[in-house]
Amino acid sequence: MILIKLGGSIITNKEKPLSAKRKIIDNLAKNLKKIDESIIIVHGGGSYGHYWSVKYDMHTKEKKYDLRGVAIVKNSMIELNKIVLDLLLKNKLNPYCLPPTDFMSGNKPILKKIQEIKKIAESGLIPVTYGDALWFGQKKTYILSGDKIMTHLAKILKPRLCIFALNEDGLYSDLKSKKLIYELKNERPSISDNKMDVTGGMTRKVEEASNISKIGVNVFFVNGNKPERIVKAIKNGKFEGTLFRRRNV
Repeated sequence: MILIKLGGSIITNKEKPLSAKRKIIDNLAKNLKKIDESIIIVHGGGSYGHYWSVKYDMHTKEKKYDLRGVAIVKNSMIELNKIVLDLLLKNKLNPYCLPPTDFMSGNKPILKKIQEIKKIAESGLIPVTYGDALWFGQKKTYILSGDKIMTHLAKILKPRLCIFALNEDGLYSDLKSKKLIYELKNERPSISDNKMDVTGGMTRKVEEASNISKIGVNVFFVNGNKPERIVKAIKNGKFEGTLFRRRNV
C-alpha cells in the first residue's frame, strides 16, 4: 500500500485564490492509473483552504477561531475535493471520499476507522482525504494539515512507502543553485517557513517526513508536475527527488 500526498501548490494556483490546476490534476490521475497496488490519496488546500485560513487567521493550534472562517474553509475544501474526485473519476479511477472527520476525534486519530481505510484501499477503491478545519471541542477548532494526516495514517497503516508530490524537484541544499538533496537518513535540513502557509509549508513537510521515516517507512519528495516520477518511484524504486531513508525500528 502507498500513501500519496498531493500538495496544495501542485493542484492549485497558490497565487490566485480559488484556482485549481485541472490539467495538472488530470495528468496526475492518468499516471496514478498506472499503479498496480492499493493507494490512499491525501491532498492539501492550496489556494482554497489556505487562502481562507490566512484571511481568517486560523492555524494548527486549537483555539476559538471565527466560526464564519471555519465554515468557509470547510466549504472551500469540499469544493476542491470535488474537483479532485471528478478528475479521478474521469480517468476511470474509483475514488472514495473520506473527509477527515470520518477518522479523527478532536485532534486524535480513531484507530479502528483508520484501519478500515486500509480495507477500503485493498478492495480496489481509492480513499481520498484532505486537510481541513476541524472541531476540537469546547468551541475550539483547528486546521488539520494534509501533511499531519500523512503521519497519522503512516503510523497506523505502515504503508510500503509515502510520497509527497511537491511543486519542486525535492529539497535543495542551496536555493539559488537548486542543488538537490538526494537522500536524508538521520539529519534534518534547516528550512525557512513560508509565512503565508498556516500549516507550516515546507518546514511541516520535512518534519512529518522525518517522523514517518522514524517508524520505518521510506518517504519520497517528488515533483508533482512530472507525475511519471511518482510511478517510477513506486514501481522500481528509481526516483528523481529527495528520499528520507527509513530508520530501523
